[in-house]
Amino acid sequence: MIHQTMIHAARDMSPSAATSATLLAGLADRNPTLFRRIGLPLGDPSASIGLPSGNKIRIVRDLEMDRVQAVGADSGDDSVAIELGTVFCPADFAPAEGKLSADRETATAQAVTECLLREGITRVRCDRTLPMIYAYHVAAAGIELDYDDELGVVDRRVKTESEITSLRQAQHVTEQVMLQICRRIATASVDDDGHLIDEAYLLTSERIRAFASRLFMDRGFTMSHGAIVASAPHSADCHHAGTGPLSTGVPIIVDLFPRDESTRYNGDCTRTVVHGTVSDEIARMHAAVVASKAAGEAELVPGGSGDAVHRAVIRSLEAAGYESHRGELTDEPSIQHGTGHGIGLDVHEPILLDEGGGELLAGEVFTVEPGLYGRRTGGVRLEDMLVVTENGPENLNELPFDLDWT
Repeated sequence: MIHQTMIHAARDMSPSAATSATLLAGLADRNPTLFRRIGLPLGDPSASIGLPSGNKIRIVRDLEMDRVQAVGADSGDDSVAIELGTVFCPADFAPAEGKLSADRETATAQAVTECLLREGITRVRCDRTLPMIYAYHVAAAGIELDYDDELGVVDRRVKTESEITSLRQAQHVTEQVMLQICRRIATASVDDDGHLIDEAYLLTSERIRAFASRLFMDRGFTMSHGAIVASAPHSADCHHAGTGPLSTGVPIIVDLFPRDESTRYNGDCTRTVVHGTVSDEIARMHAAVVASKAAGEAELVPGGSGDAVHRAVIRSLEAAGYESHRGELTDEPSIQHGTGHGIGLDVHEPILLDEGGGELLAGEVFTVEPGLYGRRTGGVRLEDMLVVTENGPENLNELPFDLDWT
């Protein structure tokens, strides 16, 4: 049984660093922080241990050892490059008494614990993702756990040049697909009910998402989180995926956030398209969103804050005559959400560009995505991906903001 006294906040860590190690463990194909340490998206249990000496030990399934070893320094992150001679399998750390479990996850947790004991480790610093099975075995061996809520967060916030290159490529492909989708919607025909048709097929939110999925698949991307193709009244809910026929004269929000399977980095881009005539009200909403986006991006500087970015957007939209109604769907257009989020191996990463958002760091990558939403008019949202630099934000997007995509 793990007693509460054996798990501590990082601020309570023992000053004796000589016996303290860092532990990340789980499934690297689901845990981006562990993936950056292992170098491969393994579907079997694995672990990364950082020792007081600075050496790093990786424990992976025996069938994966050669592949992980071969990744070497080409892990996509120079700061956590895999070093030769540090890759082991659970059998290398079989307990002196007894044997490893036939269950792979249990065996890996047992091996991690035995490795720590052999190294004389008495305390382990762990992150928010550590599975309970590892915490149980480590604590049962008398090794204390120190929870660090910044471990695996801060080091992923600031992107390396190779990571920014991967994000740039992911966003480039996302925009290629976005362009095809918006043009398909904008150039469709209209039936007697005002619904869009394409090659005799009714264009629906579902059909456009399927079209996007095929386009991304052809480019080696996946849409595991889906996509948004939404119009009124569904777009009053900013996260509604959209359903049913698409109509002329109504703004359609297209939000694409696929993953590049070759790098595992994500794109994230939103544009709004109107088939046919753009009403004066929609044009006014669009102009307000464009202006608020520019206002927020002006605050995207090192040493600034996510809070400042968000407040700049809100001030701009409120000055244009719109109100905030977070958590409340409205008939008339209103402000519904924060301004953006970090992005990388996950679509949503810390920190948020929102109320209370913390200090911005040079090298962080964010989405900036203000919007207005209402049941009657529909919604307008625009989203780009930007890098925080000392010389001002660098926009990784190239597509225009137009509502007319003909």
